[in-house]
Amino acid sequence: MKTAIIGFPRIGENRELKFATEKYFRNELTIDELEDFSKELRKKHWQLIKNSGVEGIPSNDFSFYDTTLDTACLLNVIPKELTELSLSESEKYFALARGYQGEKGDIKARPMKKWFNTNYHYIVPKFEKDTTISVTGDKIFKEYQEAKNLGIDTRPVIVGPFTLLQLSEFAPEVDRGNIVAELTTAYKEIIQRLSDLGAEWLQIDEPSLVKDVTAAELQEFQAIYQELLADAKIKVLLQTYFGDIRDAYETVIKLPFAGIGLDFIEGRKTVELLKQGFPQDKVLFAGVVNGKNIWRNNYQQTVDVLTQINQENLVLTTSCSLLHVPFTTENEDFSNEIKQHFAFAKEKLTELVDLADILAGAEEALKTNQKLFADNRFIENKVVQEKIKALAAEDYVRKPDFEERKELQKDAFDFPILPTTTIGSFPQTREVKLTRAKYKRHEISEEVYDQFIAQQINEWLKWQEEIGLDVLVHGEFERNDMVEYFGQNLSGYLFSKNGWVQSYGTRGVKPPIIWGDVAREKPITVKWSSYAQNQTEKIVKGMLTGPVTILNWSFPREDISLKDSTLQIALAIQEEVLDLEKNGVRVIQIDEAALREKLPLRKTDWYSEYLDWSIPAFRLVHSKVQATTQIHTHMCYSEFTDIIPAIDQMDADVISFEASRSNLAILDELKRQHFKTAVGPGVYDIHSPRIPAVDEIKQTIGKILAKVPLEKVWINPDCGLKTRGIPETTASLTNMTEAVKQIREEL
Repeated sequence: MKTAIIGFPRIGENRELKFATEKYFRNELTIDELEDFSKELRKKHWQLIKNSGVEGIPSNDFSFYDTTLDTACLLNVIPKELTELSLSESEKYFALARGYQGEKGDIKARPMKKWFNTNYHYIVPKFEKDTTISVTGDKIFKEYQEAKNLGIDTRPVIVGPFTLLQLSEFAPEVDRGNIVAELTTAYKEIIQRLSDLGAEWLQIDEPSLVKDVTAAELQEFQAIYQELLADAKIKVLLQTYFGDIRDAYETVIKLPFAGIGLDFIEGRKTVELLKQGFPQDKVLFAGVVNGKNIWRNNYQQTVDVLTQINQENLVLTTSCSLLHVPFTTENEDFSNEIKQHFAFAKEKLTELVDLADILAGAEEALKTNQKLFADNRFIENKVVQEKIKALAAEDYVRKPDFEERKELQKDAFDFPILPTTTIGSFPQTREVKLTRAKYKRHEISEEVYDQFIAQQINEWLKWQEEIGLDVLVHGEFERNDMVEYFGQNLSGYLFSKNGWVQSYGTRGVKPPIIWGDVAREKPITVKWSSYAQNQTEKIVKGMLTGPVTILNWSFPREDISLKDSTLQIALAIQEEVLDLEKNGVRVIQIDEAALREKLPLRKTDWYSEYLDWSIPAFRLVHSKVQATTQIHTHMCYSEFTDIIPAIDQMDADVISFEASRSNLAILDELKRQHFKTAVGPGVYDIHSPRIPAVDEIKQTIGKILAKVPLEKVWINPDCGLKTRGIPETTASLTNMTEAVKQIREEL
C-alpha cells in the first residue's frame, strides 16, 4: 500500500518564508538571496516528507505568493500594461500580487479571490487580446530538478488548464477557443519537458470538477485532455479535491489518466461513484486524511470506507493540500491529553503511514486510535445546548422592518451624503505588537498596558476627526486577530502557539480550535468600544466578528453539525451586541468576512446545506437591538454576486464589501436585484501598498454612484488596515476623505 500527499505547507515550520519574503519587500534581501533561502526550505520539507515514510512527494507546490499566479507566470499570462514596464521578472510577479508604484510605473494588483471553500486566496489571471500563451517560465522544471539532485524523486504539481480557465478573467475581445488551443499546446510542452527530465508522474489539479459542471464545460474538459494525453510519455494524475466529481466522473474514468485523485472527506458521493465502477488499469489516489481540519483521523472509519470500495490499485493520500493546516503539533504547549486529538501537517504524514500499515495487517496503531475515540473528550455545557433547543422562529427576526428602521436611523444620526468610515482596524505597528506581547508575558502591568492602548485610541480618534471621517473606529489595537480575540473570551475554545496557516502571500492566520460547547464568559469588546465613544462627539463603531466567520475561520468540531456550532457562537455574540448597546455604542459592525467560505461548491446545495442556517445565525446576533441602533457588516475577497438575495436577508442596515480589485463588478448585480441594504463598496485596495490618488478615488466613487442611489452609498476602504503601514494608511484615507469632500461640493 503506497502513500502520497497533494501538497505541503510552504510557509515553513516557523513562518520562515513569510519573514524572508518580507525582508525582500523591504530591500533587506536580494531576489537571489530569497531564492537561495527558498531552495533550502524546499530541501528541508522534501526530506521531512521522505523521512516520514510517505512515498509520493510533490514538487512545485511551493510558492512565494500563490500557485495560480505561478501558473499564469509560467504560461506568460501577464497583462500587457505590466509587460510594457521595464521591471524584472520578480518585480512583475509581485506587482501582479501586490501592485507596483514607483519610478517605473503605477500598476494595480490583480484581483484576489478565495480558493474554492477555503480561507486561502488566489490571484486571478487575465486573458487579454494580446496574451500569447507559451511556456516562458521554468519554476516547475527547476524545482523538480532540485529535488532530483538531492536524490528525491518528486511528482511535479500544476494547476490544470480547465481550472485555470474557470478561475480566470477574460477580456471581452478574447477568443476562448484560441486560448484553449494555446493552453493545451503549452501543457503538452510541460509534459514533454518533465518527461525529458525523467519525471515519472505529473499531478494536474482540477478542483473545478467538484463544482456544478455543465455539458459544454465537460465537453471542453474532455477535448483538452484527449489532446493533452494523446502522446504523453509521463503518468498523469488528475487530482481533485473539496468535493466529489459526480458530474464529470463518467468522463474522467474514460480518459487515459494513469491516476485519479478523489476526495473522500468532502466528497459526499465519492464512495457511491466508485461503486459504479473504477478502471483497474488506473491508480486510485484516495483522499482519506482530512487536509483542512486538525483532528486525528478515525482509523476504523477510514478502514471501513476503504473496505467498501475494495480497490487494489490504491494510493492513500490527503483530501487536499496540507497548506490549509498548521505545520506540526510538536511546537505546541497543549497537554498530551489534548494534543493526542490533533494532527497538523507533519502528523498527517504519520497517519497516512499508519493507515497503510493497518491495511497491510498491523494492529497496534489501530487499537491505540480506537481507544482515543472511545474516551470522552470534554464536559458538555448543558445550558448552552438547552438554549439552542429553545430557539424559535421569532428569535431570528428584527423589528421593526428595514424600511421603518431606515427612516428612524436617518433622523437619529443625520449623517451627510456619502458618509465616510473605515472597516475597523488601524496599523498594528511593531510597538503595538511588542507591547501586547509584553502584557501577555506579564512583563508590564495591566495599568501600563491600558494606558498604552488608550493613548493609541486617543491619537487615532483625533486624527480621524482631523481628516473628517464621519463614523470613527477605535482601531482594535488590543486585538491580535479578529477571530482569536473573541475566542479567547469564549468557553469551548483552544489556541495554538504556532498554528499558522497561509491566507494569502505572506499573510498567515492562526485559527483557533473549537474544542467544546461555546459560551460567552464575560464582555469582550465593551471596555474599549465604550471608552472610545466617550472620547468624542462623533459616532464610534463597535467592532465585532460575526458567528459564521468565527466558525469558518476556526478549526470546527467534527462531532456536532456546523449549524449547531455556529448557533452557539451566535448566542454568545448576541450577548456582546446587547452589552455594547447598553453602554452607548449606537453603530455596531458585525463582520462576516468569511460568509461564503463554507458555501457548498454546488449551487444545488447552497440553501439546504448552508444558507438556510448561516443567514439566520447572523440575524440571531442582532435581532434584539433597538431600531435606532445601526447594524453594519463587512465581507471581503469572495464572489458574492450570485448570493445577493441571501446577503440582503441578513437584514443589516449597512453592508461594506471588497470591490476595488474586482472593478466594482458586484454593483451591477446589486442594481439588478434591487438590493435594499445601504452599501459601502471598497474604494481602494488595502492589500496593496500603493496609495490611490484623490482623482482615482473620485472616479471610483463616480462609478459607484452611476449604479447605486446616492442615499444608499457609504465610502470606505475595502478591508481593515492592520496589515498596512502608517504612512500609506494616513495618505490613502486622507485622499479618500478629500475625494468625498470634493464630490459633496460638486453635488
